[in-house]
Order: sequence, then C-alpha cells, then structure tokens
Amino acid sequence: MAGEKKEVKIFDSDEDLVEGIAKQTADLARKFSIQRGAFTVVLSGGYLIDKLRKLVEPPYVGEVDWAKWHIFWVDERVVKKDDPESNYKLAKNGFLSKVPIPEDQIYAINDSLDAEHAAEDYETRLKELVERGVVEISPQTKFPRFDLMLLGMGHDGHLASLFPHHPLLSEKNKWVTFIKNSPKPPPVRITFTFPVIDASAYIFMVVAGSAEVDAVKKALDDTSSDDLLPVQMVKLENGEFIWFLDKLAALKL
Repeated sequence: MAGEKKEVKIFDSDEDLVEGIAKQTADLARKFSIQRGAFTVVLSGGYLIDKLRKLVEPPYVGEVDWAKWHIFWVDERVVKKDDPESNYKLAKNGFLSKVPIPEDQIYAINDSLDAEHAAEDYETRLKELVERGVVEISPQTKFPRFDLMLLGMGHDGHLASLFPHHPLLSEKNKWVTFIKNSPKPPPVRITFTFPVIDASAYIFMVVAGSAEVDAVKKALDDTSSDDLLPVQMVKLENGEFIWFLDKLAALKL
C-alpha cells in the first residue's frame, strides 16, 4: 500500500452510510487485531460519533474484539471532560459507554492542564505507547502511525483543529500542538498535526448533509487550486483515504 490510495463512497441514505462505516470499521478492527494484537482508533467530534451507532448494535457489537481497541482524539477542546463542548464527553455518551473497551485504553487529554501543557502531555503519552508497541511508528517519518482515523470535515474544509490559513498548517515537528484562536468556538484546543495525520494507515472521512457540500466539491474536484482546503493538504505517506458521503454531501460532484 505504498503511497496514498483514495476512494469515494456515496450512500443513498443515512442508514446505508452508517452501515457502510460500521462494516468497514469492523473489518479493519479484525484485520489489525489479528496482525498486531491491537487496533488504534482516532476519533473526532461533531456528528461523526452518531455515524458510529451501528457498531454498538448487532451483529457488530458482538463480533468486534473490543479488548483490542485503543481510542485517541485527533483534537479536543481544552475543557473539563464533563463539559458539553468536550469531544471526550460526546464520544463517551454516544459510543464508548456502549462498548466494552477497557478504560485504560481510552486516552483522553488531561483536563487539569492548560492548552500548551495538555498538548505536551498528550504527545508524551503517545511516545510511551509507541515504546510499548501499542501505537506503531512510521519507518519513513518517525511519526506515530494510527490504524484508523475516523474524521469529519467542516464547511470550511478544516479537519482536526487545522483551519484554513492558520499557522498550525505548517507545523512539521510536533505530534500534538495547541491553538488558542480557533475560528470555531471554543477557541482553545489541542490537535494532532499534519505529519501525524499523514502517517495514518486508514482515514475514513465522513461527511453527511448539505452544510459541507461546497467543501466536498472543492476537495474532490479542485485539486489544482493554489488555495487548498486543509482537508486537501492531507498526503498519506502509505495509506488509504476513503470518503464516506451521503447523497446530500455529494450533490455537487
């Protein structure tokens, strides 16, 4: 799987979309659990969590070896874990509380730290997990290589907390960094950087509804532009990027 492979899947209904996500996620979970004895999954926020709902239902909930899962966040708002703005809280309520993933394999940010120290702490914890062999490392770039990132995209084409024209788009050394002036509230967040995202084995980019329809069109049709959306700046070094779209999101393709 050298280089980047891209695929676009368009589903007729929301139920078809969530079924497709569940099936392919379960297939990858089986593959990596057998190959590595672990399955490292990176979550984002927003409606992505709702689109995982089939995974907590039969047949998938009983077929998946949840003890092999390790959960991370591509970005997080620097708030307490019980805050309504918390991506951890969203995932906990909508997904994680419904499946038996061991608590010590769910890696939330330290919500007692400020943004800069929370980012440093999260990177330190990732490096410890690399040393233990839980998280793989890219042999090419030496950045962590996660098995699957389940991501969403904003109407401006942002992913994680990497926003258009922001200086963080150029961060090439850190694994995890912080932002204090996010154009989307809340303003203070931590986020994975592009080199970490680019090292992924698989990215599922889930977009549903009409809000991001223009960003989807630009991301998939306008690849020659000098003014790239953040989602267009992802360049997997050795992985597969799969778009999961419903009909509304794909309307202008």
